[in-house]
Amino acid sequence: MDFELTEEQRMVRDTTRSFAEKELKPVASRLDHDSKYPHEQLKKLGAMGLMGVFVPAEFDGGGMDRVSYVAALEEVSKVWASLGVIMSVNNSLACGPILRFGTETQKQRFLPRLARGEWLGCYALTEPGAGSDAASIQTQAKRVGDNYVLNGNKVFTTNGSRANLAIVYAVTDPGSGKNGISAFLVERNTPGYLVDKIEDKLGLNSSETAALRFEDCRVPQENLLGHEGEGFRIALETLDGGRIGIAAQALGIAQGCIEASLAYSRERKQFSQPIVNFQAIQWMLADVATEIDAARLLTHRAAWMQQQGKSVTREAAMAKLFASEASNRAAYKAIQIFGGYGYIKDFVVERFFRDARVTTLYEGTSEIQRLIIARQLLRE
Repeated sequence: MDFELTEEQRMVRDTTRSFAEKELKPVASRLDHDSKYPHEQLKKLGAMGLMGVFVPAEFDGGGMDRVSYVAALEEVSKVWASLGVIMSVNNSLACGPILRFGTETQKQRFLPRLARGEWLGCYALTEPGAGSDAASIQTQAKRVGDNYVLNGNKVFTTNGSRANLAIVYAVTDPGSGKNGISAFLVERNTPGYLVDKIEDKLGLNSSETAALRFEDCRVPQENLLGHEGEGFRIALETLDGGRIGIAAQALGIAQGCIEASLAYSRERKQFSQPIVNFQAIQWMLADVATEIDAARLLTHRAAWMQQQGKSVTREAAMAKLFASEASNRAAYKAIQIFGGYGYIKDFVVERFFRDARVTTLYEGTSEIQRLIIARQLLRE
């Protein structure tokens, strides 16, 4: 086994790290506090090839592998998780399924703009009454001539208010259960594509989470992704990749926590010495460091397997489950190390604490990840 990154993967990681330190770190806390959307920073990510990391160069993507993707996403999320989730959704949930299931025409039409960062993608699956039970979605898509007419509501759609292209899941055959769901590529300027609400969230304040509504939204037949009835399978396979992205995001937050905690505990003095000298602090740092290493190995394994074309349902769920929960523990301990200062918005760990919380919720809760892992074990 080789646990080392390749030279190319290290270059991607190091380049992204340098960019994050120089371009993102000075502005992240201020923009997050003001809930400002990172327009300029997204343009720069696109110019670096990070909005379509694993999209082939023929479609103007970065042409890199999945391990490079998670390494870059960790570095962005370590500094600014809001930007990390925007990047993750565009890569994993927009470019990913088009690359995997799209026709050549769809790839040529949509991937270059998404990969260059000129367009932004979103993933519209969750509904008010369909969260963990994605098969119970109610949005309808009726065939009318050469078009499908969509009607329904979606919630918790990251990038939904900013996206130029949405991957929307809707029922085309109500009598077929999950086998009656199809996926559609819906452009933002399509009449009937409506943004109902921007959610006011606990964390990730510089990313926007929207409720969408589709009212007689007419989508051409050529924008059907895959075939009719394949939507549920497309959704599940896409979420495997999405969970690897969220694992990388959570990993970045955890790494940010330990770096901030190490720096602070070396400077902060109590009882005439730096608090890093105290065993209570050292044990918290040791626990966090160990869990970060374990999370990184799980995440890189899942990314490597996906790059090889292997099924990663179990591995992605394990990576997402462990990394997200480890991230929350890391953020908790970081605030404990900072003491009262950790509770103040002037200190970055307060933001890390808020941003980490959602990683155990979106793209499948921790409980759903455990269910997926158990089912995979039972099948074996």
